[in-house]
Amino acid sequence: MSRRGNGEGSIYPVADGYRAFVWVTTPEGVRKRKYVKRKTYDETRKAWRELKAAVDKGPVAVNAPTLAIFLLYWLREVVEPNLSPATYARYETFTRLYLIPGLGQRRVDKLTVKHVREWLNVLRRTCQCCALGKDAARSTPRCCALGKCCKSLLSERTIKDVRDTLRAALSIAIAEEIISKNVAGAVRLPTPRKHKRTWWSAEEARQFLESARQARDPLFVVYVLILVLGLRRGEALGLTWDDVDLDGGQITIAWQLQRVGRQLHHRETKTPGSAAVLPIPDVCVLALKDRADQQAADKSTAGEAWGSGALVVTTKHGTPYEPRNFNRHFHAACRRAGVPPIKVHDTRRTCASLLVALDVHPRVAMQILRHSKIAVTMDIYSEVPSEATRMALRRLGDSLGS
Repeated sequence: MSRRGNGEGSIYPVADGYRAFVWVTTPEGVRKRKYVKRKTYDETRKAWRELKAAVDKGPVAVNAPTLAIFLLYWLREVVEPNLSPATYARYETFTRLYLIPGLGQRRVDKLTVKHVREWLNVLRRTCQCCALGKDAARSTPRCCALGKCCKSLLSERTIKDVRDTLRAALSIAIAEEIISKNVAGAVRLPTPRKHKRTWWSAEEARQFLESARQARDPLFVVYVLILVLGLRRGEALGLTWDDVDLDGGQITIAWQLQRVGRQLHHRETKTPGSAAVLPIPDVCVLALKDRADQQAADKSTAGEAWGSGALVVTTKHGTPYEPRNFNRHFHAACRRAGVPPIKVHDTRRTCASLLVALDVHPRVAMQILRHSKIAVTMDIYSEVPSEATRMALRRLGDSLGS
């Protein structure tokens, strides 16, 4: 053992190593001793010096909670009151399935970069069907419960999302002066590969809309809103008649409809940037008028059974339209129209092609698509549709008008 430095008299031997203490000021303003313990003198002195450095920076918590206890507090007091229900559900799932089982027993102030890195590597190699007992829960097991592991591994995207959840929670631990360093933020992960996204050409979008119009599809107005205005599914299903100005030719995007767990939420859009007042082309105005007539007929038929509310898109009984049911209806409409199936969200990219075909000015298109830079819009505008597509879309508008 080397000669002790100034103040190192607080390091002393114990039965299974060495122990040291430093006088700290807790976040509550109370002076207390905080102890560290390691197997060797040098390791203890290093931990002691790190603790002293933390004391110089500000208050230090003496009795830090386990990560499991802190995560439950974070979800209850920070996430649930301040973030969207969908975000809370996402964080809660990652916490329950991965973070608490893997790291929950460790104290927050004892968690290291090495702990997080090693745990993520184990998580990456672990079959989730085995770990979560998915096959064992089936009425008829077919893989892992029979000893035939299906190697159901998490994607790199999910691994990153789990790490980001831990990082978000530890940032609050830093703000509340429980820890001084976010160890999750120091763990580097490979960049997940982006999946190749597909979208329709303007001609395919026209073919889809023509098919839906001819079939008198009750969700035709939603197809027009997501394809011509680039609305997200939740924004289109959450649109109210109070936000529609048919005479002025504009709509206000301020609400969205979300399914979280067993509950439907009609709430404000996720960010201020998502909210906007959009000018709407004639084809949208005509589709909305057609929808108003259709809804009036449904309301008359339903009578007292008509649900309350002022949503543009409803079932025949006036209730909100279930987002997952819309997905199924959308894919069925794709098959009926004979166009390649795409994800509902990918219609936003298709939207730009239709705006070109409708001769919408790039600046207006930028506002509709809610792009932050005109260069992004102009890059999309380089795709020029055929004159036949332009004429077909005009005919579509004429058929709606009649």
